[in-house]
Amino acid sequence: MLFSELNLIAPILKALETEGYTQPTPIQEQSIPSILQKRDLLGCAQTGTGKTAAFAIPMLQLLNQPHLNTKGPKPIKALILTPTRELAIQIEESFKAYGRNLPLKHLVIFGGVGQKSQTDALHRGVDILVATPGRLLDLMNQGFVNLRDVEIFVLDEADRMLDMGFIHDVKKIIAKLPAKRQTLFFSATMPSEIQKLSSTILTNPVKVEVTPVSSTAEKIQQAVYFVEKNDKKNLLIHLLKDKAIETVLVFTRTKHGADKVVKDLMKINVRAEAIHGNKSQNARQRALSNFKARTTRVLVATDIAARGIDVDELAHVINYELPNIPETYVHRIGRTGRAGLSGIAYSFCDGEEKEFLDDIEKLIGLKIPVNEDHPFAMSWQSLLSAAAEAKGKGKKKSNQREPREREPNLSGAKKKPHQGGGKPNHTGSTTSANAGGGNRRFGTGSSRRRD
Repeated sequence: MLFSELNLIAPILKALETEGYTQPTPIQEQSIPSILQKRDLLGCAQTGTGKTAAFAIPMLQLLNQPHLNTKGPKPIKALILTPTRELAIQIEESFKAYGRNLPLKHLVIFGGVGQKSQTDALHRGVDILVATPGRLLDLMNQGFVNLRDVEIFVLDEADRMLDMGFIHDVKKIIAKLPAKRQTLFFSATMPSEIQKLSSTILTNPVKVEVTPVSSTAEKIQQAVYFVEKNDKKNLLIHLLKDKAIETVLVFTRTKHGADKVVKDLMKINVRAEAIHGNKSQNARQRALSNFKARTTRVLVATDIAARGIDVDELAHVINYELPNIPETYVHRIGRTGRAGLSGIAYSFCDGEEKEFLDDIEKLIGLKIPVNEDHPFAMSWQSLLSAAAEAKGKGKKKSNQREPREREPNLSGAKKKPHQGGGKPNHTGSTTSANAGGGNRRFGTGSSRRRD
């Protein structure tokens, strides 16, 4: 199927052509017709599946028509609620791209920055508002935002809203929406509380599900490197000698760890920058922009950015430290292998992390190939001994949380479909997996923060 077969108006088709889009992804093909029919929709889909375009494209077409709820002079006609600043920015960029030929105004609002530019834009009038829950509630309480004219409401990444303690804020916001509206509900996973929430705000919804929740991106080649913790730095430097790794996204579990990796790489003249919650907004955006422009070769990020970093043609991801929540691994490696391209994901595993690896392999349903062709390979005896010692000391198990950190504010690159594959990995593995899933543990507000 082509976009031209989806009954889209000419201005949107022209914008899609400018973006290089010709064929819809499965979720777009399934969602766009139903949304254009003004049906409520329940979508189970991960980032990287084309989900944003699946709701943004038909919303733009509907909002370009005469409106039902308009009462005030400058009404907000659509609200998209998303848990993190980086995702909010990406969604607003998508509306800007697909709606470039339409007279609709859009705005993104989030916390961590001054509110004056946001309130000034609201005063001038906004058709489409993309927001994080904390800042939206703040501006609603101050009288800057009124949701009485909203015709379309999108709740994106609902499971992460729950996990981050935003669910009560979300319910407060929903209570201020008009009863007569179209609601689009997206979540990577469907725990019981999310199912209950969806049943209370959706009316006879169309259900769309794309790929199993625990799967990983099909074209991602994976390999694990067993290595002593103290040798991880040297192994990373060794891998970066391969010029085929033009840019790489490296994940650590902690902010301190990310900064240390950057410091180690800068010592050997490898341009690297870090993104995590202790960095200022400008520093985070600058680091991501430099990485996209390929002036920075290595971007080191903590897990908080795993669902938000979206870089065209990113071929390599390295897990410098394995996450203790297996679904987080799925999100990390899903930063590559996007928009139809292949990708490569390497993971460093020391003895203390062997238990994490076991949980990851159980979740994705396959054994990740081991690469022993490197100078820092850890023997199986040493690995198993260290793993047993770690377990005896009561190391964190996979269903326990890492300490929370404040969300970073990252802008996202626009995804364009491409042809062809990626570069081969060092193992020659053809193991495939599929990016998706969500955090299997959910908080109820004990770790609340306002975004």
